[in-house]
Amino acid sequence: AIVISVDEKTGMQALGRKYPSKPPTAGREGRMDYEYVRNGTRKLLCAFDIRTGKVYGEMRENRCAKDLVEFMDTLAGMLPQDKEIHVVWDNLNTHYDGPSKRWTKFNERHGGRFHFHYTPIHASWVNQVELFFGILQKRVIRYCEYNSLEELDEAAYSFMDHWNEHEAHPFRWTFKGYPCQLGDEAAA
Repeated sequence: AIVISVDEKTGMQALGRKYPSKPPTAGREGRMDYEYVRNGTRKLLCAFDIRTGKVYGEMRENRCAKDLVEFMDTLAGMLPQDKEIHVVWDNLNTHYDGPSKRWTKFNERHGGRFHFHYTPIHASWVNQVELFFGILQKRVIRYCEYNSLEELDEAAYSFMDHWNEHEAHPFRWTFKGYPCQLGDEAAA
């Protein structure tokens, strides 16, 4: 079977700067003015293969059920047709069937090979695609300037291509939980 971690990264802002940033030079850090210009936002629909670390993503103007179904249909066409697919995602309303039975119909179109698993409520951070989003945020969004949505789209797609070609790897969980601490009353 294949396990795919799916989620949306919303509110990716194409921020330009009111005044040009100054690059770093010898002995001096770069400088970025605090005033910015908002050039719009995008949503990234993304799937992370937990075995290979490869990602597939689409920059979208909207994040609605229709967009997600289109994204998942494209993803289904890319995945091996003879394998069971397990999708791990959070409890967002578009991840549920809803009155239209969108995921039941989706699964019928794709031979019943998809199985949907939900992270615990308030624990979407356990979804591994979130780790990829953190890397994307640090490298592509945080200190960059984008004067248009097209620049932001190009940067995100370029980074995903680079990731898949040079850096893709499964994430190794290292969090072992918190040790159980007994209070003085319990120890007595």
